[in-house]
Amino acid sequence: MVADAAGVPGAADVTFEDLAHLVALPSVADGAHEVALSATADEVVRLFSQAGVDDVRRVPTDDGTDTVLGHSPGPEGAPTVLLYSHYDVQPADPAEWTSSPWELTERDGRLYGRGAADCKGNLVMLLTALRSLPKPWPVGVRIVCEGSEEMSKGGLGRLVGTDPGLFAADVMLVADSGNIERGVPTVTTSLRGTGSVLVTVRTMASPGHSGSYGGAAPDALAALIAMLATLRDQAGDTTVTGLDNSGRWAGADYPEDRFAGDARVLPGVRLLGSGSVADSVWARPAATVLAIDAPSIADATAAVQHEARALVGLRVPPSQDAARAQRLLVAHLEGAAPWGAQVTVEPRTLGQGWALTGRGRGYDALAHAMRTSFGADLVEAGQGGAIPLCNELQTAHPEAEILLIGVEEPACHIHAADESLDPEEFRRTAQAVALMLQELGS
Repeated sequence: MVADAAGVPGAADVTFEDLAHLVALPSVADGAHEVALSATADEVVRLFSQAGVDDVRRVPTDDGTDTVLGHSPGPEGAPTVLLYSHYDVQPADPAEWTSSPWELTERDGRLYGRGAADCKGNLVMLLTALRSLPKPWPVGVRIVCEGSEEMSKGGLGRLVGTDPGLFAADVMLVADSGNIERGVPTVTTSLRGTGSVLVTVRTMASPGHSGSYGGAAPDALAALIAMLATLRDQAGDTTVTGLDNSGRWAGADYPEDRFAGDARVLPGVRLLGSGSVADSVWARPAATVLAIDAPSIADATAAVQHEARALVGLRVPPSQDAARAQRLLVAHLEGAAPWGAQVTVEPRTLGQGWALTGRGRGYDALAHAMRTSFGADLVEAGQGGAIPLCNELQTAHPEAEILLIGVEEPACHIHAADESLDPEEFRRTAQAVALMLQELGS
């Protein structure tokens, strides 16, 4: 049980039965798990309805998935708080897991399972916060649970654009983030955007025997490697021509030793970047070679390659225009081709970054609630990942405060094998949300 000096019922006696039931449903929005995805949506409707939210229902989006919406009006004059999470999850290969990804399993004080943190853990955290408050609730409550966030299909974002009234709120609490360190209450105030490209290099009509032609024949794979090498300097900073790479992060620090542990960097391997870790991952652009198409070692022959491809991801801080950054990346790669190689660069994903624009009543209530629940002051951090919905909600409701929090922390290893949840982090976050809602309605 979480002690609560403010007199609000805490997240007591959490058994995690609801989380176990949700984790058991492989709700991957990949088209191959439609039955499980639909069953999960029904379960989310049931859970929030039982928690007391009014008019909970499935609303179809144009990407073929359903968003679960609900709305309970608050007392006259009280603000409305939107609570967001998503019920779809990343795929999981059972062969890579210590225990089944579709069975919530306790080991050494943590709960393991796909979605245990991202984002079914956050979804159940919101449920727990609502259940801990007596009705009538002190604020209006809107529930938004997305069904295709992990696959970035964009159906919910387009629904926000076509029917913004469904999402009207004074404060929007996006529970799809977390703390920079276990026990350190954190609000995410910055999200990097994306601008990936597919680069193809061609030098010959077909492969050539390396014994007959190697040495003079233009090697497409070598050309591609040379081009990709220009994306970083000796310090490891991203060096796309025309793109500013000198940003500084003004919020919470990210110590190098903690980052190295979180990222599982091998002993003796140096971190990249000329600034701090926080500068590199939250305030500066970062080009990453995500994949290369080339012969595998198992299938290799003694041949000079005539063609090679690479997928290059670009993370863009919110202070920079993601579309412009992507255009600069295209131009940079086209200009870096050696030996007159033929280069085609195709833009792929594109999403603008987001930054918190103001700190008002919602922020103050969250800071006070987190301090009470965690016994520590709220800190501000960025997040390297993109959540396009934040921009779409801000465009539809520019007056709303959008705050990103969640049960996640580095040891959760979201998206990876053996994703897990720390129960105490869950309880404290649920209690903080309950306290925040109470304070906003006072």
